[in-house]
Amino acid sequence: MTAARTTSYYAASAHPPPCREPLAGAVSCDVCVIGGGIAGCSTALHLAERGYSVVLLEQERIGWGASGRSGGQVIHGLACGQPRLERLVGTTAARALWDVTTEALALTRELIERYRIECDWVDGYMLTALKPRHERELHEEIEQLQTRLNYRSVRYMPREEVSATLATTRYRGALYDGNSGHLHPLNYVLGLAAAAETLGVRIYENTRATGFTGPHVHTVNGEVHARQLVLCGNVYLGSTAPALAQKIMAVATHIIATEPLGERRARALIANNAAVSDMNWVLDYFRCSADHRLLFGGRVSYSGLGNFDARRATRARMLRVFPQLADVSIEHTWGGYIDITLNRAPHFGRLLPQVYFLQGFSGHGIALTGIAGKLVAEAVAGEAERFDLFTHIPHRAFPGGALARRPLLVLAMLYYRLRDLL
Repeated sequence: MTAARTTSYYAASAHPPPCREPLAGAVSCDVCVIGGGIAGCSTALHLAERGYSVVLLEQERIGWGASGRSGGQVIHGLACGQPRLERLVGTTAARALWDVTTEALALTRELIERYRIECDWVDGYMLTALKPRHERELHEEIEQLQTRLNYRSVRYMPREEVSATLATTRYRGALYDGNSGHLHPLNYVLGLAAAAETLGVRIYENTRATGFTGPHVHTVNGEVHARQLVLCGNVYLGSTAPALAQKIMAVATHIIATEPLGERRARALIANNAAVSDMNWVLDYFRCSADHRLLFGGRVSYSGLGNFDARRATRARMLRVFPQLADVSIEHTWGGYIDITLNRAPHFGRLLPQVYFLQGFSGHGIALTGIAGKLVAEAVAGEAERFDLFTHIPHRAFPGGALARRPLLVLAMLYYRLRDLL
């Protein structure tokens, strides 16, 4: 998928970014960061706060990838879920990882306030149930969050309250979290980059890292001599770090933005202005923008093929939730790749003692990518305990090798799509 950032609603409404030149020649620094999404910009920012000299390389422009195209939902926990995480690493380590994810939400707010990032932050998130099975799972999750994890910002919303909050009859109940929220993701990552530059970080755009020898990075027209290297390119690293590519898969996702609805009509759709997602495997997620559009995502492609009408398909999903929007035009359609791991847990680690990586956020990454940058900055500074919590999560390569791994994933996902119908 080669969807340009300029096709998205976020690009159309973003604060104008500065023009940053590509790297030409050789530069030196303490740490080189590859990737200009939230993880890369947060890493650069937190390293600069600690006094390190940092160079950041981005092959396109800041926020061009998943960080600047997402649904903008900033939510608690990990994509794999806490029960699976406990099976992977044990109860004690899983609890410590949970504590990092709640700190991630606080850090997001803290960075927005400290660096005065204008990104339309709104409190509130709803996870909605469509089936009796979902209702049972929600009650179990709320019990776990409140009792075992002491996460008190969640509560159950019965069907009547959900119907009074969302202008649809589709949902049977919901989990509401007042500690999670939503934002304009591109403006957020642009704000992180600008903050990093005020602390001396040098950012080079349109500069692809073609390879690295230890922490020394090679590009088409230059090189970076660094003491440490942090890889934050996710699925876009590709051949730059083939060992990492085996552990993640690129999944295409698509979002539409309606024309402006006006404040009254937008608030009638989502009375509490929360971000919303449902509990299906192929889920719908939506929220209202600051200028009162409905942003709606609901199409995921595991095949890697983009030969379908994303606007029509996603609009059809929107109308299943809000049929009253049939008269509303769609002004923006965009998509892009997110990276998923086989177990849906994040994948952090080291390729060499001086080469760190962050990947595998699995569509659950706005808050987590931000704190991942803080954790890897701690590790570079010799305080690796929290970073190493994540390195102990076991990860396997996707089965099937280079040729069969995607067809096997598509077959596996058919099971979950059929389960959505039950």
